[in-house]
Amino acid sequence: MKILCLVAHPDDETVFAGGTLALLALRGAKVGLVCCTRGEGGEAGEPPLCSRAELGAVREAELRCAARALGCSSVEFLPFRDPDVGTDGSLYPFAPSPEEVVPRIQSIFNAHHPDAVITHGSGGEYGHPAHLLANRACLEAARLSGVPCAYTFSADFEAHPRKRSANRDDPADFVVAVDRTFELKLAAMECHRTQGALFVRRASADAGHPVPLREVVLRVESFRRVATGRATETAAPDMLSLLGDAVRPD
Repeated sequence: MKILCLVAHPDDETVFAGGTLALLALRGAKVGLVCCTRGEGGEAGEPPLCSRAELGAVREAELRCAARALGCSSVEFLPFRDPDVGTDGSLYPFAPSPEEVVPRIQSIFNAHHPDAVITHGSGGEYGHPAHLLANRACLEAARLSGVPCAYTFSADFEAHPRKRSANRDDPADFVVAVDRTFELKLAAMECHRTQGALFVRRASADAGHPVPLREVVLRVESFRRVATGRATETAAPDMLSLLGDAVRPD
């Protein structure tokens, strides 16, 4: 089975779906990553690990490192630049509209003919404009390209461990326990070195003391199945059967 995971920035693939991607790869799926940007507008580390001009290349290398850790077979980038974060913390999309992004994604889907795609949720996890844009563009490209099935991550369920990043309008169809691939997910998170401080900052602030990355990484990942206008019932059982007993209903 061929599965593509499309995300807005390097690290989104690991944070939200890394354990599931690793499990799918271990069980025989050919898993590829498609990233809309190289994360040029993100953080460079504390202290900075590179200059702002170097950040895109550094984060590209970090994503390729994460892909190897997760067992992904390919990494591709769309030609969009990640906008810098505003001085007031404002976040921005990487293109003016989905119409500019859809053809780029379609070309990749038409080349790979994936059985399923995985992408951001309808709420952009925490409302990130780039995540929202990636969601809309990916699902439209999947529809136009005839991808049989699509899934969105960080779907909401009652016991979601990080409600602030749950997509409230996407009730989870299933939840994946990623204990078996947790160490692979942690290794992939560690590849994203420029984002290390960002990963632990909120958890450390909430706890009132430094929290190690191992305690921040989620051990469950949740997904919503999205109709693409094709025979989703044909592809869905294949992906779920690969996940096997790691899956539990919402």
